[in-house]
Amino acid sequence: SGIMSVNGKKVLHMDRNPYYGGESSSITPLEELYKRFNLPDSPPESMGRGRDWNVDLIPKFLMANDLMGMFEKRRFRKFLVFVANFDENDPKTFEGVDPKTTTMKDVYKKFDLGQDVIDFTGHALALYRTDDYLDVPCLETINRIKLYSESLARYGKSPYLYPLYGLGELPQGFARLSAIYGGTYMLNKPVDEIVMEDGHVVGVKSEGEVARCKQLICDPSYIQDRVRKAGQVIRVICILSHPIKNTNDANSCQIIIPQNQVNRKSDIYVCMISYAHNVAAQGKYIAIVSTTVETSEPETEIEPALELLEPIDQKFVAISDLYEPTDDGTESQIFASRAYDATTHFETTCNDIKDIYKRMTGSDFDFENMKRKQNDVFGEDEQ
Repeated sequence: SGIMSVNGKKVLHMDRNPYYGGESSSITPLEELYKRFNLPDSPPESMGRGRDWNVDLIPKFLMANDLMGMFEKRRFRKFLVFVANFDENDPKTFEGVDPKTTTMKDVYKKFDLGQDVIDFTGHALALYRTDDYLDVPCLETINRIKLYSESLARYGKSPYLYPLYGLGELPQGFARLSAIYGGTYMLNKPVDEIVMEDGHVVGVKSEGEVARCKQLICDPSYIQDRVRKAGQVIRVICILSHPIKNTNDANSCQIIIPQNQVNRKSDIYVCMISYAHNVAAQGKYIAIVSTTVETSEPETEIEPALELLEPIDQKFVAISDLYEPTDDGTESQIFASRAYDATTHFETTCNDIKDIYKRMTGSDFDFENMKRKQNDVFGEDEQ
């Protein structure tokens, strides 16, 4: 809604929920989290004040520690220098690598990198969820690593940002952006029917009234007949009274357990935030474990991650279905997003947004053009 409003579209944003963020909201106070997961007891006094908590249901961020320990490995340092200098438009920077034909596996061999470093590079830097990328041309992977390193240089130790008071602040921010450009946001607004004519959407019916539209964007829960189940994700929210061991007592951190190190097809993610981010009571930490379900015993699958968090004060376990649209929306003009996957970063979500934008408009999303449009309304310092 924010993007389309900036682009001059007339936008009505409806949400059946009384809060922003839908499936990826932040729950407060803590008592509401206990109710949501049907726990019989209220939070103990040791948890502090309930209103001091803002717990993300679906964490979508990634905090990383300093890479200096990895830089100390000479071969890896040479590899990172190669990536930093690489310019796909300048063959002089290729060092014998053809970005369109050389596989990433062959690039790793060129620099004689060990398996642990390869796992770290592919899954923590390039943010791949499987090892399929090893057998395809290396250009995309190199660009992903460049993005990580450039982001790292921009803000200090971490290339990632996280909003104080939880991820629920992000949809509120975009709602305000939409409003500035004339968009309207309505909470507590049920969607009774998607109105169709001649195979394409013409409106949304709510409480006896129809809001007419030319295009509709929604998450899968609003159009169950136009999406299919593509798997499941298990997420476990863990409340701790201590930082994660062997993280230098960090107030936030991210751990990715590569799939081949635990004999799985997909990675296991652990992210931890704390009172330092205004999401927990003083001295408390929130760690969230997530992965794609591969067996009939999802909780067993995440045991390697849970072991890293012990002792755990309280666990909240959720298993969610993953849905994806059955068509691209160009005929019906209904564009469904994909359900949030197991990753704890915005890479896949951003790709989904850009894909929807292209299907809706016929052109690629241009972030620089978006910034220029905002500069027409705000000065750069005000953004």
